[in-house]
Amino acid sequence: MPTVSVGRDALFAHLGRTYTDDEFDELCFEFGVELDEVTSEREEATKSETVKLSKDQIAALSDEVVYKIDVPANRYDLLCIEGISRSLKVFLGDMDAPSYEVLEPSHEASSTMTVVQANVDTVRPYVVCAVLRDVTFDPERYQSFIELQDQLHRN
Repeated sequence: MPTVSVGRDALFAHLGRTYTDDEFDELCFEFGVELDEVTSEREEATKSETVKLSKDQIAALSDEVVYKIDVPANRYDLLCIEGISRSLKVFLGDMDAPSYEVLEPSHEASSTMTVVQANVDTVRPYVVCAVLRDVTFDPERYQSFIELQDQLHRN
């Protein structure tokens, strides 16, 4: 199972409500994922057997509470904070499930092409692409998008 790390406060802001750790653990169980660990960047560094940091370096790390959530391997939509929060909101009845549609490309976009070289076939037998228009990234969303790409690559 992939494990997704999300900041507790950011997740609760996305959900529009707060929980105790035990309440959120119960919500995760009911939804079908597992709250694996409640930690922080600083706590992780102090527990690590492989990362050795000085006291000053450890002191500089964040105390922000981080939830590590185990998600099913077939739920790629849960590999980022936006996907987890959207799915939990649907589960809780706070929003309707999103509906997506594939649009025909405009004339100017019809020339957009992805070229996959033959030597990639052994590493990536399938390639999927999308063109997103009118999407705005702030620094947090951009970082989440990059982390999602990393999760997809690992899993």
